[in-house]
Amino acid sequence: MSTRPDIDRVAAYLTDLQDRLCSAFEQADGQANFRQDSWDRPEGGGGRTRVLEGGAVFEKGGVNYSHVHGEALPPAASARRPELAGRGFQAFGVSVVMHPVNPYVPTSHANVRFFVAEKPGEPPVWWFGGGFDLTPYYPFDEDCRHWHQVAHDLCAPFGAEVYPEHKRWCDDYFFLKHRNETRGIGGLFFDDLNEWGFERSLAYLQAVGDGYLDAYHPIVERRKRTPFGRRETDFQRYRRGRYVEFNLVYDRGTLFGLQSGGRTESILMSLPAVAHWRYDYQPEVASAEARLAEYLKPRDWLQGSAPRTPASP
Repeated sequence: MSTRPDIDRVAAYLTDLQDRLCSAFEQADGQANFRQDSWDRPEGGGGRTRVLEGGAVFEKGGVNYSHVHGEALPPAASARRPELAGRGFQAFGVSVVMHPVNPYVPTSHANVRFFVAEKPGEPPVWWFGGGFDLTPYYPFDEDCRHWHQVAHDLCAPFGAEVYPEHKRWCDDYFFLKHRNETRGIGGLFFDDLNEWGFERSLAYLQAVGDGYLDAYHPIVERRKRTPFGRRETDFQRYRRGRYVEFNLVYDRGTLFGLQSGGRTESILMSLPAVAHWRYDYQPEVASAEARLAEYLKPRDWLQGSAPRTPASP
């Protein structure tokens, strides 16, 4: 791509998205507000970390904006893309993780990001990435279908093949190989998107960023008043352990942030306030807790096809 992308438009959209998401989550919670930490990175750039804790609906949530830049990527970060070695770079993104109080409300995650690497006399290398995924503890089919219907509909203007491709990519990416299970019921995931050109790629990023709230907010409102007790909370905290395992072992954003000198507190805001690990836990046969296992296998939620085995990332 020889034309330099419009970096200012990307930054303007992402900062506005952060504001809109925080406002919507504060309204849904009705009790707690986000605190903001603005931070600078010694190597270049910074961000706005916003964290909500101790709410009526959300035990912990974060909506982060970051814009980091530098003269060169660290070797560990450029190993997958050797053509980036020696280039100056800029990375923009909004990352969202919401951990609810009520175990019947799923945890949700979204991320939209842009990367550009430049070198004098050569065309810039850039791409978009992101997506959203849902991690229920006590799943409901209607919630799963709604989540995937929103994902399908926002993809439709960009081509009939986009939803199935990015849905499958999400299933395969958010897969805990050492547990042989997906992190949740999936959603959308994409990376290295530039073949559509800047305008169409940016429009898709905006559709994903805006669609996340359309997908999640109705589920929160539907489930946040469901009665629950200690049993459900204990199971929620046990399953949160899987969330921690994925983020610390596999998540590219976490690894890139730590490798590139990002702010550790902001990077790890995705972790829940409380998580449990129980040795060799087995749910009671035919219990509501045992039922979750059937949802941790990729399936076509809009057509009702049988679960499939994820491909290796």
